[in-house]
Amino acid sequence: MTNQTALIVDDEPDIRDLLEITLTRMGITTYTAPDLTTARSLLERHKPQLCLTDMNLPDGNGIELVHWIQQNTPCTPVAVITAYGNMDTAIESLKAGAFDFVSKPVELPRLRELVNSALKLSEPNIQTAAEADEPGLLLGESPELRKLRNQTRKLARSQAPVFISGESGSGKELVARMIHLQGPRSDGPFVAVNCGAIPSELMESEFFGHKKGSFTGAVENKDGLFRSADGGTLFLDEVADLPLAMQVKLLRAIQEKAVRPVGDTKEISVDIRVLSATHKNLPELVQDGSFRQDLFYRINVIELAVPPLRERASDIPLLADHILQRIAKEYECDPARLTAAAIERLQGYDFPGNVRELENILERAFTLCDEDLIDAGDLHLGGGAVPGGSLATALGSSDVQQTAAVPEGEIDLEGYLESIERQAIEKALEATRWNKTAAAKRLGISFRALRYRLKKLGME
Repeated sequence: MTNQTALIVDDEPDIRDLLEITLTRMGITTYTAPDLTTARSLLERHKPQLCLTDMNLPDGNGIELVHWIQQNTPCTPVAVITAYGNMDTAIESLKAGAFDFVSKPVELPRLRELVNSALKLSEPNIQTAAEADEPGLLLGESPELRKLRNQTRKLARSQAPVFISGESGSGKELVARMIHLQGPRSDGPFVAVNCGAIPSELMESEFFGHKKGSFTGAVENKDGLFRSADGGTLFLDEVADLPLAMQVKLLRAIQEKAVRPVGDTKEISVDIRVLSATHKNLPELVQDGSFRQDLFYRINVIELAVPPLRERASDIPLLADHILQRIAKEYECDPARLTAAAIERLQGYDFPGNVRELENILERAFTLCDEDLIDAGDLHLGGGAVPGGSLATALGSSDVQQTAAVPEGEIDLEGYLESIERQAIEKALEATRWNKTAAAKRLGISFRALRYRLKKLGME
């Protein structure tokens, strides 16, 4: 194992000694500097794997050193030591390119966490960690995708909160996963939560956990999302949907790096990186008062925009081929290919639902196309009815009447439609004495489409 080295920059001898002792006990060789001039010289000579710098120095400040390191030794992560409670300075340092920050008086457990995370950036497996995750939806060689991949790699080296903006279905969660997997937290958990899917009365418990007996229904202790993500990354999707009361509590948890479970009297420290996203215009929501400006300021330290699919149409053939290969593998069918006309039709389509819509279009076309070729007509773009797409219609009117009676009251539409499809397939199989080829013909779909649906519905 190579010797790990760090540079400590502080004009106070007592602070330098404290940090040097702490890092030496961690097995790290340290160099110390009382000012910027000495620090630059040591950085050029020794190329340390980490730099810790105070903000106020005799010949400048820590932000200047962050900028210098970004220009001259960009592989060296730098953490800034800030005055207690000075969040503006901390955010400024993160925007400048600092890996992280730590407040005075320095808490040694927090310092050790920071140092361990920073040193992981020099490990060779970090650069290829994203390959372990589903990379397909970021496939492409368009300038927009190349830029996005470069940005995710760069942001993975920081602990700064990142706000990921982009239209629905454009792949914001995948971008968040790639930032997590390419960074020093890759061996920790990645916890994704859709903020709009949690009932408001359960939000505090879901985020921060609760103690047993703290409210009706709390039959056991619960960690909550923040503690579940400890040591890793918490991804807040659709963060704009958080109610104002929860925004206040979320801001405090992010700033203090601690949470207090419902019903508990003490706070619990958490070590997480926060990434957030929404398809809504957050600055507009801040202006109209429905999203807190201080929270926006805190989560939007760095903004990363995910381009819509229509702006990178040249990536569609590669994306489509990958998606079709994945569908075929998942449902154990022969893969289908797109004709030149189908590719041209897809590249000329606007894709309001982005990559998610492309997946849905291809999945539908895969089940309905003849043989193994998907032609332009099989895509059914434009929202019209899909020929052969309704099993109930293919069964005949009497079966439809028996199968598709809508129940009273509220229903789970997706589950209800699946139950209709399941009943229709069962009827066709029973009528043909479980001959799948004959059942597919009776249903008006291809044999492959029937196999696909049997797999999807768990009816094999």
